[in-house]
Amino acid sequence: MTRTKIAFLYSEVAGYFMACAQSLSQQADVLVVRWPTNAEAPFEFEKSEQLKVVTKSDFTLTQLSNLLSDFGPDIVVCSGWMDKDYLKIVKGLKKEVKRVLSLDNHWNGGLKQKIASFISPFYLKKIFTHAWVPGAPQAEYAKKLGFGDSTIRGFYCANTTLFKAKFEATFTQKEKQFPKRFLYVGRYVEHKGIFELWEAFVQLQKEKPNDWELWCLGTGDQWENRVEHEKIKHFGFVQPADMNQYIGETGVYILPSKFEPWGVSVQEFAVAGFPLLLSDEIGSREQFLQTNNGHLFKAGSVEEIKNAMWQMIEMSDDQLIEKGKDSHDIGMSYTTDQWAKRILDIKAK
Repeated sequence: MTRTKIAFLYSEVAGYFMACAQSLSQQADVLVVRWPTNAEAPFEFEKSEQLKVVTKSDFTLTQLSNLLSDFGPDIVVCSGWMDKDYLKIVKGLKKEVKRVLSLDNHWNGGLKQKIASFISPFYLKKIFTHAWVPGAPQAEYAKKLGFGDSTIRGFYCANTTLFKAKFEATFTQKEKQFPKRFLYVGRYVEHKGIFELWEAFVQLQKEKPNDWELWCLGTGDQWENRVEHEKIKHFGFVQPADMNQYIGETGVYILPSKFEPWGVSVQEFAVAGFPLLLSDEIGSREQFLQTNNGHLFKAGSVEEIKNAMWQMIEMSDDQLIEKGKDSHDIGMSYTTDQWAKRILDIKAK
């Protein structure tokens, strides 16, 4: 039987996407065209014969078009409509090719979105046959753009195999002694809410002294402005494959973003067995935060972050362990194999 051929015209790729692509490559031939690596998120990838990854800047537009033509895809997935070269390539595909637009913007009813939804029938809908989105807020936008029943959810998925292995390697020790440390993993940029997080933690230590610490992994343009405190530790960027130590020695995951269309790290650390503290601006909370595995707080509110942290600090080890187990089960409700099935199913639609 002829294998399905699927090409991705992608922006910046991360480890979780490559894990999904690897899973897909077990059943299909996969070509990934990507933008150059982002210095703020310098992910490294394992090389594989089962999928081909090329960097867009190494090719002219004509060369890229020829590369796609020679590959002969059945399905092409394009990251949004911001890359005009990608759009030109998609427009030039044969009619029988399924052309999938991916987007992670929430519908907010703003002027730009209203204009986009007005012109989409004459523009995007003439280029793309389907839309693939992470969750409900993005599905609403896709439907406003005219994709309707051609909208598929589940575009983002964590590397569930990797983080399940980390759970299995670390959680037994946590059941013996739960680590009293919060963990933040993300870029050091203002919209991630890091300054409110640090302020909340510092205030909490003054008002209600306790033995919890805050460990932060990441880098970005605000690295030099990080808050220094005896109980706040900054480790810089860490590759996902090297995270076992940090996962084993921390207990509760916190993501205070003031803007986060989805947030794959939420699923990653759910799978790894972390109770979750999330802001109400994180898209993936809809799927991976439930009443039994964490708490929600208002983005940008130092007081609410502080209260959410305190709720965790006051819990017993047994309560925290149960929340961690619940997180793991919730995180594993969508895997890379299921992600691969979503895109393969498009061929039949």
